[in-house]
Amino acid sequence: MLQDLCPRGLHGIFERFRGILHEGEIDKRVQFLIESLFALRKAKFQGYPAVRPELDLVEQEDQLTHEVSLSDTIDPEITLDIFKPDPNFLENERKYEELKKAILGEESEEEGESDAESEDEDEDDESDEEDEEQMKIKDETETNLINLRRTIYLTIMSSVDFEEAGHKLLKIKLEPGQEMELCIMLLECCSQERTYLRYYGLLGQRFCMINRIHQENFEKCFVQQYSMIHRLETNKLRNVAKFFAHLLGTDALPWHVLAYIRLTEEDTTSSSRIFIKILFQELSEHLGIRLLNERLNDPNMQDSFDSIFPKDNPKNTRFAINFFTSIGLGGITENLREYLKNMPRLIMQQQKP
Repeated sequence: MLQDLCPRGLHGIFERFRGILHEGEIDKRVQFLIESLFALRKAKFQGYPAVRPELDLVEQEDQLTHEVSLSDTIDPEITLDIFKPDPNFLENERKYEELKKAILGEESEEEGESDAESEDEDEDDESDEEDEEQMKIKDETETNLINLRRTIYLTIMSSVDFEEAGHKLLKIKLEPGQEMELCIMLLECCSQERTYLRYYGLLGQRFCMINRIHQENFEKCFVQQYSMIHRLETNKLRNVAKFFAHLLGTDALPWHVLAYIRLTEEDTTSSSRIFIKILFQELSEHLGIRLLNERLNDPNMQDSFDSIFPKDNPKNTRFAINFFTSIGLGGITENLREYLKNMPRLIMQQQKP
């Protein structure tokens, strides 16, 4: 609706959202919701009609558009706040009834009376059916969901290789909205292993390539896992980090998910630093330091990497440089080192009148 009637206003709203994303001072969940809005806008709000079909009751030729401007003078009609008895109440009621008959027709009353009589006659017959409907039991124990998770788990654990597992999992009939369960169970099985198995990365990669829905769900899983990474044991944390490193290294998962990571001393914990360390070390092994550096310096993706290589504060910049140097990946911080070196000169230039 806004896209058609007020495109400039809608554009202004989304530009403000873009500015909020660039500031990077919002919660991860809010950041994800804003990015979801951009995705909906790119898809021209498909699946979100301006007027739902069940509410579209007025025919097109009978619709009247009332345009209201904020600059118009408004009459508050304060006198309507005070009750005043109508001296011609009965006469006005009679006029109202005549007007109603003229609009709805005189048959409406007769139909109403006949319907009332028929309803009284059928009440006894319908009461039994209503009792039967009320007796229907709704299962709130999520038995179906538990059975689905068990089926997915057994399929993953019993398959010889990832291709067989993928073939069997695709045969499972999923209800709309249950695709997320497949991704969650795959990640859960991966985290439970004593050591990381490439089998899970290949299976996750295959699902991301087959259906974009699975790719989006794994992106949500990345956000959820990183937000509660402090709850995972070291072994589970390592497996999860290597799993996502495989998806990123094979381009099965878009690299903009790294925007959810903010590498500063205040925004990270010991668990999240271990996760980031393993993630980037695995990416370095997958791609090599040269190719990894090229990917991280891609000008089209800098908005997604600003949170990993912060330039908002010299303290945060030094922290990021020291972090990557300590894990043996100082080579990917060359641009950040150059920026830190030139920062005093840039500040002086900005302060000049």
